[in-house]
Amino acid sequence: MEKVNDKKHMTKKRIMDSFWDIYCDKKIEKITVKEVTTKAGFNRSTFYEYFLDIYDVLDQIEKELLPDIKALPPIKLANQNFGMPIDSFLKMLEEKEKYYSVLLGEKGDPQFIRKLKDSAKNAIYTTLGSKVDSEELDFVIEYTLSAMIGIMEYWLSKGKNLSNEKLLELTGKLMDNGVSSYLTDNLLYT
Repeated sequence: MEKVNDKKHMTKKRIMDSFWDIYCDKKIEKITVKEVTTKAGFNRSTFYEYFLDIYDVLDQIEKELLPDIKALPPIKLANQNFGMPIDSFLKMLEEKEKYYSVLLGEKGDPQFIRKLKDSAKNAIYTTLGSKVDSEELDFVIEYTLSAMIGIMEYWLSKGKNLSNEKLLELTGKLMDNGVSSYLTDNLLYT
């Protein structure tokens, strides 16, 4: 039974990998099941054993990339655990860089950023529990996640031109002290 499961897993993975190779160069609307199955070396019926359509392949890939609370250690703010630390977010992006660089880039799925934010928000709110019930906090978390995802996407698009340490240091300064403080300290008075 284990061999059957391994074979099924490998078949599904090969289809997903073939789809991904094509998706990196082509808009999803232009990708056909025939194209994917030809590249993977399977027939259409094998494809439909695992997926409903091309969009389902992308959806399943994206679901594997979304963080869950078990995978994310808590961040500490004022000696309290709060949610997802930047370094864990960076590590997550780097481990699956070939996917994130495409999905967060101009060729990617515009809905993926929303899915990523929602997944991270769920993890943060699960960590907070019933401690906080604030519409304002929701805006703060949305702002923070937008900044984190935006800077990570930009970093990937620039070929990771800053070291991980520099990026974490810069992001930490911006989160701790704000943009105005950074500009005042680093640009206006140097």
